[in-house]
Amino acid sequence: MNKQNKNIQIIENFLDVIWTEHGLSQNTLLAYRRDLQGYADWLTKNGATLTDVTREQLLGYIADVSKKMQVRTSARKLSSLRRFYGYLLQQGLRQTDPTTDIDAPKLDQPLPKTLSESQIDDLLAAPDVSDVLGLRDRAMLETLYATGLRVTELISLPVSQVNLDAGVIRVMGKGSKERLVPLGDEAVDWLTAYVKKSRSALLNGRVSDSLFVTQRGKKISRQGFWYLVKRYAFKAGIHESLSPHVLRHAFATHLLNHGADLRVVQLLLGHSSLSTTQIYTHVATERLKNLHAMHHPRG
Repeated sequence: MNKQNKNIQIIENFLDVIWTEHGLSQNTLLAYRRDLQGYADWLTKNGATLTDVTREQLLGYIADVSKKMQVRTSARKLSSLRRFYGYLLQQGLRQTDPTTDIDAPKLDQPLPKTLSESQIDDLLAAPDVSDVLGLRDRAMLETLYATGLRVTELISLPVSQVNLDAGVIRVMGKGSKERLVPLGDEAVDWLTAYVKKSRSALLNGRVSDSLFVTQRGKKISRQGFWYLVKRYAFKAGIHESLSPHVLRHAFATHLLNHGADLRVVQLLLGHSSLSTTQIYTHVATERLKNLHAMHHPRG
C-alpha cells in the first residue's frame, strides 16, 4: 500500500471510530475528512506521512495554512488534528502527539446579532395571516422564536414530533441528540391555526411528513425560509443585516434578560457545552450597559 492510500485508510478508520463513539453528523464528518485529507496531501508534498510527521513539520503546516485562511479556520484545523493524533496514540500508531503544547490562534468571540423585543414583535406581526402562506410564515416565525430551534431543525420538523396538546416538540439536533422543547401558548395557537387552515390547503391532497410545506407540498428549503425572514424584516422596518440564527439568538438573549438560568437555556438550545451558551450572557450584559448609559444620569 503506497503512502497516499495508507493515509486515506487511516483517516477513514478514524472517521468510523468517532462516528461510532460520538454520533457526529455527516456535515461534521465531512469537515474532518476535508481537514485531514488536505493535511495529508500537504505532508505528502513535504516528504512526511500522518504517522511519522515531526512537530516541526506540523508547525510548518500550520504556518502555511495560516497565511491563506482566517484565524477561526486555522483554529478548527488544529482542533481536528488534536483529536486525530489522540486517536493515533490510542491505536498505537504513534508514540508521541505532535500537537502537544501547540497553542491555538486567539479567537475574537463576536457577539451574535440579535433583535430587541419590540423588533421581534414587529417581525412576528409582518405576515398577512389572512393568506394561507402568511399564516404558515407566522406559525414558523412564532415557533422559531418560542423554541430557539436551529433553522435546519425547524424546516426538518416532522408532524409526528409535534404535540400541540402537550405544547412540546421533540427535536433531533446535532449529533443525533434528541431534546424536548416547550412551545408556549402563543406558538401553540398559531401552529394550531396553521395546521387546521393552511397546511391541508398547501398540500392539496398530497402527503408530506414535513410540518411546514410549500405550495408544491414540499419541505421548505433553508434558503427559501431566510428569504422570507429578510422580506418580513424589511416590511417590519428592520433594515439591519440579519444572521441566519437571529431568532435563535433573540430567544436565548430574551430568556436571560428575563431571569432564565443559563443551564436551562443550554438545554433548550441543545448545546453540548455550557461554554457555548455563555456567549449569550455577554449579549445580555451589553444590553444592560446600554440601558444604564441611556437612562442613568451619570451613564
